Order: sequence, then structure tokens, then C-alpha cells
Amino acid sequence: MTAAEVTPGGELPPEEAKPELQAAGAPPVPPAPAWRRALRWMGEANLAVVTFLAVVVGLLVGAILIVVTTPATLHAWSNVGSAPGHALGVSFSTVGNAYGALFAGSVFSPSAVGHAISTGSGWTVVFTPISETLVSATPLILAGTGVALGFSTGVFNIGGQGQLIAGALAATYVGFGVHLPIGIHLPLVILAGAAGGAVAGFIPGILKARTGAHEVIVTIMLNYIFLYLLNYLLTTAPLQQPGQSNSISRTVPGSARLPQLFGNGLRVNLGLIVALAVAAGASWLMRKSTLGFEFKVIGANPSAGRTAGMDARRATILVLTISGALVGMAGMSTLAGTDFFLSSGYGGGNGFNAITVALLGRNRPVGVVFGSLLFAALSTGGRYMQSTSGIPIDLTSVIQAVIVFLVATPALVREIFRLREAGAGKILLFTKGWGG
Repeated sequence: MTAAEVTPGGELPPEEAKPELQAAGAPPVPPAPAWRRALRWMGEANLAVVTFLAVVVGLLVGAILIVVTTPATLHAWSNVGSAPGHALGVSFSTVGNAYGALFAGSVFSPSAVGHAISTGSGWTVVFTPISETLVSATPLILAGTGVALGFSTGVFNIGGQGQLIAGALAATYVGFGVHLPIGIHLPLVILAGAAGGAVAGFIPGILKARTGAHEVIVTIMLNYIFLYLLNYLLTTAPLQQPGQSNSISRTVPGSARLPQLFGNGLRVNLGLIVALAVAAGASWLMRKSTLGFEFKVIGANPSAGRTAGMDARRATILVLTISGALVGMAGMSTLAGTDFFLSSGYGGGNGFNAITVALLGRNRPVGVVFGSLLFAALSTGGRYMQSTSGIPIDLTSVIQAVIVFLVATPALVREIFRLREAGAGKILLFTKGWGG
């Protein structure tokens, strides 16, 4: 028996070759270190470990950038020949302070906890960082889940920004145009946000299904259409705030706002619960329902789906409509949760960041949730890091880019950490996401 007979892809690593496969009389090969064997085993289990290692590498790259761009560390390294310990100490201190501020601004500050305990003051300041991170993550979870739904079905929804704006516009009109108790008004606002996004998703869906128009081109163009439509409506009645010359909308009343979960001091609101429920519902749709099975089959092989009697055009329209509805709810969550009015450029880059989050989460709802939390933490903590340590917030964008690049190239991560590639079935299962 040869090693090739054991693994079709080639010989086993020497440390894992069985004794009977080694040449007669050859000295025994020492086993690999325990940490490397553990990494290889975990790498074979699933690609979640690869994603975690991508985050580690991203943070290491960020640390290197801090060292080579901070004047204090550069000065210390200029004298490395005479004081190498000082250079290392300054580098570790600078990186530690920067990442400590990143953590304190996005999760919690140990000093704030100590102050609250010693003085007996309120704990609002302690939980404010994690609250702001959850607030930033809420629209990313909703939009990322919607985009991931399309990606996992083989449909490339690049129109998240337009669908987000469409959902926010519909929610705003229902918010200030209808006067009802909160128990009725708020659900209508949520549904209006989903309906607005669904319309924006239906348009590229019907065009692709009926005319063959490519959804990437159509959704990108719709981003501009809805952006300029927003800018126009903000300067006309009835959307524009009365008595204002600025491009801002009417403010939605209290009955159309998402209640805060932990009192007035923290901005985290019911939108987070809605986002998590939507992610769970999308997971159930793709894993347990007949419609989700149809989406997966057509996304993997449209010809096989048509042979099985599935309507590929119907599936395309439905998946883009549902995807748009979820992204539209992201626009609603920001409007009804924290902003309460629209302005020019509304939504920031959440519609585009949703694409990144979906890729980072490998089109899995759980992955999207954790990817959204990571991106929100980097953005929220980055602002605090810049204000306290002077490290530019652009560093967090670099870290995000490195992480996404490595997640998109798992073979590179496996090569860096000397991980063996998992079986083809496992890779396909995790990449498709919704079926695993």
C-alpha cells in the first residue's frame, strides 16, 4: 500500500503517515507540534476556523501598519541598534493602546467598569459602547441577510443601497402620514419598509426573468435612481420638513419609532430583535422550506431545476423581491430606531457594506450576524480609537479589507497556517451556506 492510495490528492504529511507506509529502516519522523495538528483538524472540520484566522491576520496587518506609521514607534526603531528592547516595548505599547481603545469603544472599557463600581454611579456609560455597536450592526444584519439570500441562490443583488433607500422612503411616508396607536402604527412602518425594498427588488427580478437583463447592471443603476429620487423628494412637499430649506424630511412620530430595549440612556432598540428574527427566518426558509429548496437547486444548477419542473424565472423574481424586502427593512430600522428623519445621502454605505458582510459570513445567516457585529465593532471602536490614541480610523477599513480578502481566498489562509484543505463536499456545503 502507498500513501497515494490513502489520499487521492497525494501523500500524507510525514508526521501523519502511518508506520507501515514509511520506508523500511527509515528513522521515525517526529510528530508535528500539537498546535499545528489542532489547526489542521479544525481546518478540516469547517471553514469557520479559516474565517477566524483571517480575522487574526487582519489584526496582525493592522498592528504592523500602526508600527510603521506612528512617529513614536518609528523614532524608537531608528535607534534599534542601540536599544532593541526599547523599540519592541514602544511598538507593543502603541499597538496595545490602539487595540485597547478599539475594544473600549466597541465593547466596554474596564476603567469605566471600575469607576462605576467604585463610585456607585449609573452603568449607562459602561454599556454605551456595546449598545452603539449593536445599533450599527442592526441594519447590516438585515441588509446582509437579504444580499446573502440572493447570493446563495446564484443571483447577484448589488442594489442594496437603492433598496435600503426605497424601504426608508416608504417607512417615512407611513410614519408621518398615518396616525395610529403604536401597536398598529409601528408594525405598519416595519411592513412599509419591507414593501418599499420589495418593490425595488422586484424591478430587476422581473426584468431579468422577462427580458434577460443582467441583475448586476440593473441593480447598480437602480442605486442611482433611488438616490436621486430621495434627493428630489427631500426638496418637495409633502416629504420635506415644513419651514426648512435644507434637504431633510418630516420627523416620524413616537408611535412609529422602535422602542429602546434598555431605557433612554442606550440607543439599542427593538430593531436588533427584528434583525435577529429575520436572520433566523431566512435560515429556516432556505433550510426547511420547499421554496428554499427550489432556490438552492436553481441557484446551483438552473438546468437541473428546469428538468425537475421548477420555474427558474419565478424563482428569480421571488428571490430578488424577498432579498429587496429584507434590505428595505434595514433602511426602516435606522429611520425608526435612531434617526427619525431622512436626509441627503441617507444610509451611508450600509447597502454596499451588506455585500461585504454577506461574503464575510459566507452567505450563512449566523455568519452574517457575526460578520455584522465585527464590522460594526471596528467602525464604532475605530472612532474612539482615533479620538483617544490618534490612530486614524482608516486603519479599521484596512483591517476590514484584509479580512474580506482572506475570507475570499481560503486557500491562502490554509497555506499561511499550513492547513490541509477539507473535502470537496465540506467546502461546497459551507460555501453554499444555507444547506449545511
